[in-house]
Amino acid sequence: MPLDPESVRRALAGVRYPGYSRDIVAFGLVKGVDVSAEGKVSVGLAVTTADPEVPKKLYADIEAALRSLGAEKPEIAITVTVPKTGPAAPPTKAPADAGVGGVKHIVAVASGKGGVGKSTFAVNLACALARSLTDAGRPGRVGLMDCDIYGPSVPLMMGVAGRPMIDGEVLIPPENFGVKVISMGLLIDESAPVIWRGPMVMKTISQFATNVRWGELDVLLIDLPPGTGDAQLSIVQAMALSGAVIVTTPQTAAVSVALRGASMFSKVNVPVLGVAENMSYLETADGGRQHLFGQGGGLKVAEALDTELLGEVPLDPAVRMGGDHGIPAVISHPEGNPARVFRSIALTVLNKLQASAG
Repeated sequence: MPLDPESVRRALAGVRYPGYSRDIVAFGLVKGVDVSAEGKVSVGLAVTTADPEVPKKLYADIEAALRSLGAEKPEIAITVTVPKTGPAAPPTKAPADAGVGGVKHIVAVASGKGGVGKSTFAVNLACALARSLTDAGRPGRVGLMDCDIYGPSVPLMMGVAGRPMIDGEVLIPPENFGVKVISMGLLIDESAPVIWRGPMVMKTISQFATNVRWGELDVLLIDLPPGTGDAQLSIVQAMALSGAVIVTTPQTAAVSVALRGASMFSKVNVPVLGVAENMSYLETADGGRQHLFGQGGGLKVAEALDTELLGEVPLDPAVRMGGDHGIPAVISHPEGNPARVFRSIALTVLNKLQASAG
């Protein structure tokens, strides 16, 4: 029987954390599962412990579980973080209560499909959130984590460049327009390709959460990579998400993939805060609208997910130019229609987060 990520996860669910009755999947320790076309199995874990015997025991038990599936020479990467003070202890919530210290709400921005302008949307939403919080007397309270490891575009669109400063083992995220940013694009040469397998990607994402000094934030946006595979699900499982925003465009192809992408949030009990329709229409000089990619796709997704259509972002040259020049349209053209839509979406998201927090 051919191996697949789901069967590997089922096998890992039989591996208990040493000294506990719960398994490593329930504890949220599994950060990546990958099965190559040749059947090569790779698994990544992140463990916090000061006991050197724990990772040894986990490695042996995981290897035995994978070999029982028929996996030959599985690759097992265990990232160990030693707590600075106090006794070692496994996580206490499942799945993966990977909250980020000082961050009130973590919100995923997802599309499922590439090419719908998700990162552009995330950048403008982050800036709109920052403006709204600044107006409320809470400046510097937004972060943006670019999890698109293979095609990081957030640094360009946010106008940040250069390596982040380092304080000991902690990265200091650069800040622009009131938004703190971390991205693989800040850590590698611009022309360098990223050729990594699943566990390496998940290790980097874990470090973005635990080894970055985010400070006190009201909202941390997670720009998920496109796709609906195991890597995306692992990222969602590895973060204590307050909710997700689904981005689509009007056409049928984007709508169907957005629905599939959104389904993974129900698997991990993450509420969908709403749907945003990007590139919704082109406004003509006389005030008319041309629906170049169709019409009503965002509403279809929202209705299918029993959630709200947050807004329809028009197709506007200012959005494209803002991304190219590192000054998002919310900042460069604050009175334009796209900026008004983004601010409206930001306020709705903030209100929903505050309501969910009671």
